[in-house]
Amino acid sequence: MENYNFVIEDELKKLPGKPGVYIMHDETDQIIYVGKAISLKNRVRQYFQSSRNRGAKIDQMVTHIRRFEYIVTDSELEALVLECNLIKEHRPKYNTMLMDDKAYPFIKVTVEEAYPRVMLARKMVKDKSKYFGPYTSSGAVRDTIDLIRKLYQIRSCNRNLPRDTGKERPCLNYHIKQCKAPCQGYISEEEYRKSIDEVIRFLNGNFDTILKELEEKMTQASEELEFEKAIEYRELMGSVRQISQKQKITDSSGEDRDIIAAATENEDAVVQVFFIRGGRLIGRDHFYLRIAKDEEISDIISSFIKQYYAGTPYIPKELMLQTDVEDAQVLEEWLAKKRGHKVAIQVPQKGRKEKLVELAANNAALVLSKDKERLKREEGRTIGAVKEIEKLLGIENIRRMEAFDISNTNGFASVGSMIVYDRGKPKRNDYRKFKIKGVQGADDYASMREVLTRRFQHGLAERESSREIGSFTTFPDLIMMDGGRGQVNIALEVLDELKLNIPVCGMVKDDHHRTRGLYFDNVEIPIDRGSEGFKLITRIQDEAHRFAIEFHRKLRSQGQVHSILDDIPGVGPARRRELMKAFMNLDAIKEATVEDLMKLPSMNENVAKNVYKFFRE
Repeated sequence: MENYNFVIEDELKKLPGKPGVYIMHDETDQIIYVGKAISLKNRVRQYFQSSRNRGAKIDQMVTHIRRFEYIVTDSELEALVLECNLIKEHRPKYNTMLMDDKAYPFIKVTVEEAYPRVMLARKMVKDKSKYFGPYTSSGAVRDTIDLIRKLYQIRSCNRNLPRDTGKERPCLNYHIKQCKAPCQGYISEEEYRKSIDEVIRFLNGNFDTILKELEEKMTQASEELEFEKAIEYRELMGSVRQISQKQKITDSSGEDRDIIAAATENEDAVVQVFFIRGGRLIGRDHFYLRIAKDEEISDIISSFIKQYYAGTPYIPKELMLQTDVEDAQVLEEWLAKKRGHKVAIQVPQKGRKEKLVELAANNAALVLSKDKERLKREEGRTIGAVKEIEKLLGIENIRRMEAFDISNTNGFASVGSMIVYDRGKPKRNDYRKFKIKGVQGADDYASMREVLTRRFQHGLAERESSREIGSFTTFPDLIMMDGGRGQVNIALEVLDELKLNIPVCGMVKDDHHRTRGLYFDNVEIPIDRGSEGFKLITRIQDEAHRFAIEFHRKLRSQGQVHSILDDIPGVGPARRRELMKAFMNLDAIKEATVEDLMKLPSMNENVAKNVYKFFRE
């Protein structure tokens, strides 16, 4: 895992005493736990205090924590809903329960009806109704709906209006002045719609008038010694205040959008990106930038959009920005062309969307103030290391690097791995595994040819199809092969056959299997072993090797790896193990004579001849 000198004790000191969500990562940088906190400072510290009685499962989890991150929210409610979204998205190992949307009720206004109703909904669906929430308290939602019906006299029945107008007598709510009886035609659609507009304004946050009115009624009831009524008004005020804690983490539109905001300090900047998918905030990322002094936020965000979305395979329907950018229209056209559908760039001025952008800006400022030094170190180990590699190779603008490796075990079928580094950091969602299909035995060159051919043929097919952008669509700026001239030439031959022009370099190892340099343009280029570029190359090489071996080991444990020895008549599991133990590798078995083979305790002449002929026919 690349934690860039993440020192837990130092990071604990930087935690803010604000509500939010914390995310624990293990040694492979996988998310293993997501939690919420009223105070991040107090809650996260508790995991690293040995005196606390946390339970066996949490104690075990803590031993695997190598770093943590956090997202600050404006309220505990927002933290709770974000926690739910992140658990659903990442399914962390140590979270015991995946919370369901049914835990969070919505207020639904059926605006598509002639006489709309206001009701509680357990989940948000894509219909023409307006949804508000989710909220944490069903009781508060019901109280608020009751209050809305009392204040605005909205119907609660399920009658189909205006079709059923006048067919039945008005219900009790009309007689107690909690409904204006549209079922009898006592109010026009236009007048009723005005009341609904007031309801929507109320649910959008216009609470001050209502709270003031309720407070006056509570005071009056108290003065008139009507204490039960005063308590009722007080409880209604509490429900309204609870509903007033609007959260921004779930969006009723259900759209995909990215929220982008930045914070600056002298020549440093951090851009924060929130990822909204299906209406849910499912994650974020932040990026450290070196800027000119007094550079405008709008210019920073505009430059970031161009660089970030140039290499990102998925582009959402909408970007919501902190501020206007001068070239917004051109950026929209460029993004739409890459996406294949319209992309909108917006700068929200009010409501939930504006608050969400503000939340992203606050998190960017927090990262900049708390993590500036660590981000600078990280930038040196990632983007700085890539720039060193660019200089060594004489190539500009390397962003995406792909490395490939082959793993096999003495005649067991080979497997291939593809790992991706983006701006010097592993992009694990883009890693891919390959079962070698067309190569028998341990032929690394042939196996590598198959992996590369499949990878780029798949990418070309995705580019030519009308489907959404796929996992292979984005091609690398540099291919890094685990080896020297032979592996590089295989890659160049595949690219030439597919008419692709992508630079290829080999990561050359010495006799002790340690990285010693790069092979590029028929020349081996030495590298300073103390440089960040050398360390990055070593990490890439080790990661490609680890990923391939891990895949091969997994297949072996599942019994999915097949040995070509199994295809020889008379060779079963016992004789196969004996052959491998005696000859150590497949090449030695191929070279063995019948007499050599018959020296094995379990081998008879017929089976020995079968083995001998198998490799010569």
